[in-house]
Amino acid sequence: MPSFDIVSEFDSHEATNAVDQANREIQNRFDFRGVKAQYTLEGERVQVEAEVDFQLQQMIDVLRAKLIARGIDARCMDIQEPELSGVKARQAVDLKQGLEQEDAKRIVKLLKGAKLKVQPAIQGDKVRVSGKKRDDLQEAIALLKGEEGPDLPLQYTNFRD
Repeated sequence: MPSFDIVSEFDSHEATNAVDQANREIQNRFDFRGVKAQYTLEGERVQVEAEVDFQLQQMIDVLRAKLIARGIDARCMDIQEPELSGVKARQAVDLKQGLEQEDAKRIVKLLKGAKLKVQPAIQGDKVRVSGKKRDDLQEAIALLKGEEGPDLPLQYTNFRD
């Protein structure tokens, strides 16, 4: 019976490269001359540090552009509230990986509500979709990629015939 998995993940090595590229760009930009600004990657969290709040927003835009250039979907970024102190502004950006339980339930509900001939099942941090025909599975992928699909960075892996 054909099946595939719906996952939400990214390549951590590419995330490291994107953070390194963003650090290099910030060091070379004219509007950041003489400013102590940097990115620090700690696991799946990127710490953004600058002197003022306005610079944080510019740095997050640079980070977003570098992630997209490296093939990482920008929707995996969970931007936290900035921490402003006297001399430093700091903001955390979490890179989300894996489907949370409520997101997986929403995907299952969407697939079942579309009356497709597929059977979705939640398995940990992924959703396995199986059906009798390959065409049914491709319809499910098209539905999730369409405008009705969830606003999540989804990948479709482990397609088996």
